[in-house]
Amino acid sequence: MNDSARPAEGPEETPVPVPDPVPDAVSAAAVETGADPAAPAPLDIPRAATGNADVDALLDRLGDADHLATDGHVEVYEDVHRGLRDTLTALDARPGPPAPPSTYGNRS
Repeated sequence: MNDSARPAEGPEETPVPVPDPVPDAVSAAAVETGADPAAPAPLDIPRAATGNADVDALLDRLGDADHLATDGHVEVYEDVHRGLRDTLTALDARPGPPAPPSTYGNRS
């Protein structure tokens, strides 16, 4: 047999372990409680109040996604994004403080 027909020999590659897609703690908790790991579950991410009632209400709306399947999250996220964008746009539309009087041309 010709040497060029042989596969190249080299160090044998060690297979890379593939991580479990669900962390062990989550898997163990689901097994212990009998919960379906694919079922919607709250993320329990704390949301700090901003001091703006409209913005706080929109951020609280994000909690609605906790009870929806993944395909329902988009509607909630888009609704919150739209509300936040409208709130920021309203800030730009408000008139600012009056400009200081011009002293140009007023000579005493």
